Amino acid sequence: QVQLVESGGGLVQAGGSLRLACVASGRTFSTYAMGWFRQAPGKEREFVAAMDWTSRSTIYADSVKGRFTISRDNAKNTVYLQMNSLKPEDTAVYYCAAKRTPIITTMPTYDYWGQGTQVTVSS
Repeated sequence: QVQLVESGGGLVQAGGSLRLACVASGRTFSTYAMGWFRQAPGKEREFVAAMDWTSRSTIYADSVKGRFTISRDNAKNTVYLQMNSLKPEDTAVYYCAAKRTPIITTMPTYDYWGQGTQVTVSS
């Protein structure tokens, strides 16, 4: 069993930045594909970014491409989401997810999920 704990959310003005972190328990973190999703009030959960276990392959949602960067530190069992040039439409609960297979996907078919961290962007 893998537990994921997100942190780093908060309130920021439009144009600002936040860095989310997700710490994973378990000794096999380095072999997992990792992803970030978000869910705004009244909307379905949507894909944000993902990275494979080698850190060589990443994918981003079109809405965040060029503004958000996913990275991971396997020595710290941590995956990050650097969010720059934030917009009010980025307001959502952000979830970290882990997938046992190394192949990344934009689909919410990940095996483990964190509890989420709130990001609010004011205009």
